[in-house]
This record gives sequence, structure tokens and C-alpha cells, in this order.
Amino acid sequence: MNQSQDNQETSLIQQALHDYKAGLGHFTEQIPHIARKYNAFTEACFEEGELSQKEKQLIALGLSVYSQDEYCIIYHTQGCLDQGCSEKEILEALGVTAAFGGGAAMSQAVTLVQEAIQDLQQNTH
Repeated sequence: MNQSQDNQETSLIQQALHDYKAGLGHFTEQIPHIARKYNAFTEACFEEGELSQKEKQLIALGLSVYSQDEYCIIYHTQGCLDQGCSEKEILEALGVTAAFGGGAAMSQAVTLVQEAIQDLQQNTH
């Protein structure tokens, strides 16, 4: 892969995160009472409990890959990295996802997730 392609992929990952956040911001402006309740619910779901936040992010990433939701795949890849997941931990969790989701899940794990990991790690260093 040449530098131009690498920069394009980097911008696609960052653009997807930006688009999601912008869209959520617009939704919040238009329907704040629903957005507040949705945000409160999801924040409660991801709080530390019997499962750690790290474990919850791995679950969310697996579900995102299984459901083929590219925005959530990128968002929860970021969440996994933020919670200190190693690339091996992420890929092991996605191996379990691929056991249920087959080739479609595996294709996301070996393409989009790995691209997101590389891009997001580069932008935090």
C-alpha cells in the first residue's frame, strides 16, 4: 500500500468518526429529550460493573462486526483501544465473532478493524 492510499484510509476512518459525532449532534439538537435518554441508557450500559468497561467494549465491537455496522465498528474499535485492549485481544474477540458470523464477520475483522486500529493508534501517538 502506498502513502497516498494509507492517507486516504486514515481520512476515511477519521471522517467516519466525525460524521457519526456530527449526526448525533444534529439528532440531539432536533430531538433532545430522546437523545438525552438514549445517551443516559448507553452510558449506564457501559459503566464498570460485573464486567469491566474493557470487556463491554470488546462485546460491543463483536456485535458491531456481526451486524456489519461500519460506524459502530470504528467507534467501538476506538473504545477498545481507549480501554487498553491490545490488537491481539481485539482480534481474539473477533475470532469468536467470526465463529458466529462467518466470512462476513471475518472480512470486517481483517479489513476495517485492522485499518481502524492502525489509524487510531497513529493518531494517538
